[in-house]
Amino acid sequence: MRLKRVYVELTNICGLNCTFCPDKNTLPKIIDLVFFEKIVKQVSRYTNEIVCHVMGDPLTLSNIQEYLEIIKHHDMKAMITTSGFYIDKHSSNTLLHPVVRQLNISLNSFNKNNTKLTLDEYLKPIFALCKEKIEHYPDIFINLRLWNIDDGKSEDEFNIQVFDKLSEFFGVKVDYTSNKKGLRLASKVLLHFDNYFEWPSLSNPTYGDGYCGGLDSHIAILSDGTVVPCCLDYQGIIELGNLQKQSLDEILGSSRTCAIKDGFKQNMAVEELCQRCSYKSRFEEA
Repeated sequence: MRLKRVYVELTNICGLNCTFCPDKNTLPKIIDLVFFEKIVKQVSRYTNEIVCHVMGDPLTLSNIQEYLEIIKHHDMKAMITTSGFYIDKHSSNTLLHPVVRQLNISLNSFNKNNTKLTLDEYLKPIFALCKEKIEHYPDIFINLRLWNIDDGKSEDEFNIQVFDKLSEFFGVKVDYTSNKKGLRLASKVLLHFDNYFEWPSLSNPTYGDGYCGGLDSHIAILSDGTVVPCCLDYQGIIELGNLQKQSLDEILGSSRTCAIKDGFKQNMAVEELCQRCSYKSRFEEA
């Protein structure tokens, strides 16, 4: 099995309460460096890229650079996904570390939290990081995300404010059209659009069968060591195993794992959570 990437939740702590995220109702957890080293060593046999995110924000960790150094030691690449609220807590040398291939910043986190920051104050360190990247780190991507599009255009007012700020800073016209998924703001600095999505849950309606990229393009490892087939299974409902007790080889070779993988090859969702996941439809559209 070869995967495009593996999501590793360094921590489930994000420090925010975004209305588009589900309630986690779990105790705060952090993967310590010793365990992380063991995870990376095993994961390196399956992929070249680690995404440091599932639900938590890796930039809540003051020692994030130590995690990046472990990834570098195993000759892998990293992707960081963050709300953007903690960018000013780290140096550009850390955020734009040589091991980082892409930094994703979820701009729609700003107006979905109670914060004393103004939009300008929130964007200031993000823009400073973009400037630093453009001038000194040409190979790294920064992906600014607005994943808040919906039929009701509920976020149009906020998005227009963001477009104006981006247009002013980057000197390009920024707007949204439904036939585009993104805009180029500068060299390897992108603005990416997407719709709100429904998190999979056993309380969702049944959507039926379909294909998913879980166990094909990726898997996820939660902050307690639980291995799940999909980066959206933040609760570990489909627990394939736990790296505290088993090897990744054993987990990915288990009968349950094989049944899920073989099912998706035939557009069949064999797990109840997968039956109740509407995100599968996005793979059909792709």
